[in-house]
Amino acid sequence: MINLNFKNYLLRHLQVMLFTLGRIWRQPLASLMTFMVIGIALALPASLYVLLKNIEQVSTQWDDVAQISLFLKQDINDQKAQKLATELKAWPEITNVSYQSASKSLEEFRKLSGLDSLLDTLPTNPLPAVVIVQPDGKNLQADVIGDLVSRLEALPDVELAQLDMEWLQRLRSINETGQRGISILGLLLSLSVLLVIGNTIRLAILNQQSEIRVIKLVGGTNTFIRRPFLYTGFWYGTLGGFVAWITLLITMGLINGPINELASQYNSQFTLTWLSGSMMLFLPFTGMLLGVMGAWLAVGRHLSAIEPT
Repeated sequence: MINLNFKNYLLRHLQVMLFTLGRIWRQPLASLMTFMVIGIALALPASLYVLLKNIEQVSTQWDDVAQISLFLKQDINDQKAQKLATELKAWPEITNVSYQSASKSLEEFRKLSGLDSLLDTLPTNPLPAVVIVQPDGKNLQADVIGDLVSRLEALPDVELAQLDMEWLQRLRSINETGQRGISILGLLLSLSVLLVIGNTIRLAILNQQSEIRVIKLVGGTNTFIRRPFLYTGFWYGTLGGFVAWITLLITMGLINGPINELASQYNSQFTLTWLSGSMMLFLPFTGMLLGVMGAWLAVGRHLSAIEPT
């Protein structure tokens, strides 16, 4: 008997699910507009999230190129500079140290600039010797590496210490700000999805007031009346989530070509990560939750106001 009742319960839910899907299908234009509104609202923060994840991936790959350039004073000779480089190798925060003499710096600048004739007229070499320090990859936090730069710049033989990864740290700060902004945007757009679905269910309830009164007159419970509206919200949210996923794929496809072309100009093998698999599950599931919640709120508010007279 319990097994039979459970099967009957599932059958009733399946009937209501298919009935509400058929009702949505019989109103293609209105339903499509609702799906598009929900899809765009979900796709916008999802697209920004995917782009930020790709930026994080690129910045992580650049961690191993972090380095600090120490420009030595002009009166420091090669022997003293080499001694400084050897001392820095013993620092626990530093993994690698290389030295570039002033003459080599001038030769490198000569090759890059093509100003041979102008450089030959200079009475002395204006470029300083450089010690290039690569900090430990585990100590790339802003406060740790900032303290290391200050200590290096305080050395008596160092004129200037320049962190070559300051731009990357700024990029990470912007990325963190973007993540927080996307979270706020996602919450606001989720609220808009709730309002859209709630308003759609409210209109459906108002259009079916007569039917609801008749059902209550013959003994129908609020749970029985609520069920089709909840499944309507379920379908709107789930199908709107799939529309968001398709919109995300189209958006990523449109920008994938220019990004690959830009990467090729820098001899990079970077490819845009779409996160299509995880988003295919996340977006419809999120839409389903918002759809059921919006329908529940709308039904709970308006159903109790409709009583048989």
